[in-house]
Amino acid sequence: MKKIVIALATTVLMASPAFAGDAAAGKAKSAMCAACHGASGVSALPMYPNLAGQKEAYIIKQLKDFKAGTRKDPVMSSMAAPLSDEDVVNLAAYFSSLK
Repeated sequence: MKKIVIALATTVLMASPAFAGDAAAGKAKSAMCAACHGASGVSALPMYPNLAGQKEAYIIKQLKDFKAGTRKDPVMSSMAAPLSDEDVVNLAAYFSSLK
């Protein structure tokens, strides 16, 4: 039950306008993502997910999980580690704005 309450609270917080990022700043930061996820957020390689059009809250959660080590991937963990919270929301705003 406690996990459900925490998950619900996290979802509500992530959906709030306080997480609105700057898509232009996210685009500037997204160059490091392009090698795997494509310059326009659409990966040419089947093993990497498309980020274009992905839900903003989902991207934020995944990047924070990689950064915290609760989601593990050697490449993504090292890519997410230096990102600030502002970088994370800006990247999410950028990729979620793409079609």
